[in-house]
Amino acid sequence: MRLRTTIALALVAVTAVAAAGQEPSNTLPVRHGLSIGNYPNVTGLRINFRDRDLGTVHGANVTIWSPYDESRGTVHGLALGLPLTGAGSVHGIALGVFGAGVGKELTGIGIGGIGAGVGGNAHGILLGGIGAGVGGNIRGAAAGFIGVGAGGSAHGLLLGGVGAGVGGDFRGIAVGGVGVGAGGNARGALLGGIGAGVGGNFSGIGVGGVGLGAGGTLRGIAIGGIGVGAGHSIDGIAIAGVGIGAPTIRKFALAPMIGANRMDGLMIAPVLSRLEKGGSMRGVSVSAVNAMRGQQTGLTIGLVNYARDLDGMQIGVINIARNASVKFLPLINYHRR
Repeated sequence: MRLRTTIALALVAVTAVAAAGQEPSNTLPVRHGLSIGNYPNVTGLRINFRDRDLGTVHGANVTIWSPYDESRGTVHGLALGLPLTGAGSVHGIALGVFGAGVGKELTGIGIGGIGAGVGGNAHGILLGGIGAGVGGNIRGAAAGFIGVGAGGSAHGLLLGGVGAGVGGDFRGIAVGGVGVGAGGNARGALLGGIGAGVGGNFSGIGVGGVGLGAGGTLRGIAIGGIGVGAGHSIDGIAIAGVGIGAPTIRKFALAPMIGANRMDGLMIAPVLSRLEKGGSMRGVSVSAVNAMRGQQTGLTIGLVNYARDLDGMQIGVINIARNASVKFLPLINYHRR
């Protein structure tokens, strides 16, 4: 019995290696059932050492190694690599003990013990023992022990042990042990062990162990272990261990130091709340030092309060209002323009 099995396996291996050197045309008719070798079009079980000019497989395509050239053909069903596999498109499951690669499109599940990658778009689930990546867009979930990324946009769940990144827009939840980021706009939740960043606008919940930033507008809840910043505005709830800064800050901000050209809402800064020269403040600012170097319309509470143009009230030990008839008053200063 063992002898028969050994002979059969040897014949399969010889046939597969010999067939791998052939270059059959994809116009060949469909072979049904079991096919061993490089025959392109199969409905059933296809076994080949290494694909060359793969056609269409409905069923299962089992390979030992990745394709000779660029990944071609389409697998509807299971693409299994022992240890590597690849195809142009897979609609179903792409599974490789070491790795699974799809050249154009994956619809379904892609799993690679070391890595899983798609050159084009992916719809479904992509898992890589070390990393998972998509050259185009991804809709679904992707995870990698070290990293996960998409060159285009992503919609769904991204989990990277070290990092998770998207070159375009992102919508969903992204978590990176060290960092997470999107080159375009993002909406949802971003969680980075050290940092989280968005090149465009962000709406949702963002947390960065060290910092969180957006090139455009931050809307929602933003938390940074050291800092939170935005190139245009922060609109919502912003909390940071050291500082918060943006041209415009609205609603609520809490950090030892806060700086902006425009403040609207409640600002709590135990050390310094600073309004830049020519800016405007509307609301309440509570800080040891409130340096309103523009127009203050509202209330400041602190040890030292300074306003270049006061239209409201100051409560503190020292209150200075440059435009008031009495420019210096202790305890309370009130002036209306």
